[in-house]
Amino acid sequence: MARILIAEDEPDMAMGLRENLQFEGFEVLEAADGEKALDIALNQRPDLILLDIMMPKLDGFEVCKRIRQHGHPVPIIMLTARAQESDVVKGLEFGADDYITKPFGVRELIARVKVALRHAGTKPTASRVVKVGNAEIDLIRGKVTRDDQEFNLGYFEIEMLKMLIDRAEEPVPRNELLDKIWGLEAFPTNRTVDNHIVSLRRKIETDPKNPQHIVTVHTIGYKFIP
Repeated sequence: MARILIAEDEPDMAMGLRENLQFEGFEVLEAADGEKALDIALNQRPDLILLDIMMPKLDGFEVCKRIRQHGHPVPIIMLTARAQESDVVKGLEFGADDYITKPFGVRELIARVKVALRHAGTKPTASRVVKVGNAEIDLIRGKVTRDDQEFNLGYFEIEMLKMLIDRAEEPVPRNELLDKIWGLEAFPTNRTVDNHIVSLRRKIETDPKNPQHIVTVHTIGYKFIP
């Protein structure tokens, strides 16, 4: 039975999440502030974390950042009431795997949780390091090193990179990325892909606003240029 940490300071929201996850057979841990969430994440090692951005003591961004600094690869799904792209991308940059925007449906939440847990159980068996401009990408460790900085990659970012790199110079449609990486049952949207691409560019590109390696193909999707 997977254990899921709910880091949420709104009592009604936390209760609703707890009841739905328990109904699905998950064991639930709870934290109402960021400090408690970090303590549980590092010491009790849940299998997945639902992490609200707006929390007392430590916000979700800081909690995510510190978890990744400790090298803990637990899947993290950010919960946000703010749909601005900057907030979503910030969470992805700190190492979150996915996000879901409030209000959300129970079916969507459960689907996202199951997809993340399923992917977390997939263990890589071979090394794969790719040089892209000034960046070195380790697709196994989920790390990008660029200009003496190190960035964490979430699972979905890694899978997107694999698809784009394997089909270098070829446009990859958004819908294909959504279907093969998230699965349609997880209710992803085109913005899901776009926000992950923004995060990837900030980690890999020397000038993210003028990308040279992960480029947009108008009306289609994205293309990787070595």
